[in-house]
Amino acid sequence: MVDVGSKSPTVRVAEAEATVYLGPIAFRLVEQNKIKKGDVLSIANFAGIMAAKKTPDLIPLCHSIQLDQVSLNLTLDSTTFEVKIKSRVKAYDKTGVEMEALTSATVAALTVYDMCKAVTKDIIIKSVQLQLKTGGKSDFTRE
Repeated sequence: MVDVGSKSPTVRVAEAEATVYLGPIAFRLVEQNKIKKGDVLSIANFAGIMAAKKTPDLIPLCHSIQLDQVSLNLTLDSTTFEVKIKSRVKAYDKTGVEMEALTSATVAALTVYDMCKAVTKDIIIKSVQLQLKTGGKSDFTRE
């Protein structure tokens, strides 16, 4: 683990996105809230929040961080039959929260997959990526 003991805490923010292709049948069932396991978007939202809090338990050399905020926004894109997942994590700490944001978006995507897999095998987690990281010495914004 990297030693962050001499660093000063700052407000750290990270945003990550994931995209899940469902296909038309599963998409319509999610849209109509008719997936047998329940409300896909709400459950994936909670899963993403829980995942951000568990990040240091999942990634061996990741620091434990006192998170101030975790929020997710899941939207349905009816033109592409996709779920768009955006995760935002904020903390006042000595190290960044990008791993928490990425873990949050990824687990939300996996939850969508799990809840819809009985309907179709065509589901694809197409992308997971960091969009923004601020508060450290190397800020980042994806163009």
